[in-house]
Amino acid sequence: MTDRPIIPFVSNISAASLNAWSVQLQAALPDFLIVPFDPNFEFANAELALVANPDPDHLSQFPNLKWVQSLWAGVENLVHSLPDDVVIVRMTDPQLAKTMAEAVLTMTLYLHRDLPKYVSQQASGIWEQHDVVLPEDRKVGVLGLGALGRSACAALAQHGFDVLGWSRSPKSIPNVRCFSGEDGLTDLLHVSDIVVVLLPLTTTTRGLLDRSRLSRMKSGASVINFARAQIIETDALLNMLAARHLNHAVLDVFAVEPLPQTDRLWRTDNLTILPHVSAPTNMKTASEVAAKNIATYFRTGQVPDCVDRQRGY
Repeated sequence: MTDRPIIPFVSNISAASLNAWSVQLQAALPDFLIVPFDPNFEFANAELALVANPDPDHLSQFPNLKWVQSLWAGVENLVHSLPDDVVIVRMTDPQLAKTMAEAVLTMTLYLHRDLPKYVSQQASGIWEQHDVVLPEDRKVGVLGLGALGRSACAALAQHGFDVLGWSRSPKSIPNVRCFSGEDGLTDLLHVSDIVVVLLPLTTTTRGLLDRSRLSRMKSGASVINFARAQIIETDALLNMLAARHLNHAVLDVFAVEPLPQTDRLWRTDNLTILPHVSAPTNMKTASEVAAKNIATYFRTGQVPDCVDRQRGY
C-alpha cells in the first residue's frame, strides 16, 4: 500500500486511452496515486474523482464523494446523472480554447474561400474560378461567448472577418458586435454569412436551431457546428440544405458517434463531416489543469469554480 492519497479515475474510454491518460495524470500528480476504477478496489474515503464520460453507477459507489474533475469540457451527461450535492468541475484548459479557435478559423476559411464548391468541381472535371470575397465583407456569427467562443472570435477578428457574437446574457468583447436574447439571435442569424455553434448543450440550447430559426438565416449562408449535435435539429438542417436555403454545413458532432455508415448525412452533397476532431482535449495540458485544481483542494480545501446546475455549464 501507499501513503499517497488515492484519486479514482472513472471513465468509459478505450483501454489504450485509459492507460495514456493514467500515465499523464500520474506524471502531473506525483504526490497522489491515480487508480482507474475497479469495483473490487476500496474507494470509500474518496472525496473527489477524475472522470471522463463515466458510468454514473460507478460514481455512486463513492459514499464520500464531494466533487468530480471532468477531463472534458462538455458536462451535460454529468449534470443529469450525478446527485445535486456532488460538485462538477469542467475542464477549462487554455490550450483547448486555442485548438478550437484554430478549427473555427480553418473551417470558416474553408467556407469563405468556396472550397466545397471547388471540391465538387474537381469531381466533375470543371475548371471555373469564382470571385473572392474580402474577409471584412463576410459576416461570421459565433453562438456562445464562453472561453471557446471568445477565443474563436479573437482569431476571426484578427483575420479581418466582420465578427458577430451571441450569448444568452449581454456581453462586451473587443472587435465583436455582441447580441443577446431572442431578438439578438434573430438579428444575428438574419445577417450572418457563416454561423458557428459553440454553445454548451442545456435544456435551453437543445433544439435551439430548429426549422423556424434556420429559416431566419440569411439565404445562402452556411453553418458550422463544433458544439453538440442536439443543438441543431437534423431534419430541419437537411431540408434547408436540400432546398439550398443554406449553402453548406460543417458538422463535427453527432447524436451517435461514430456516425453510422448508413446515416443519410454521409450522402448529403453540401455537407462536410468531421469525426469529432475540432478541439480534442490535450492530455498533457489538461492533466496539468486537473493537477493544479486537485493540489489546491488538498492544500486549502477549496473546490475550483464549478458548473452551475441551473444553467447546465
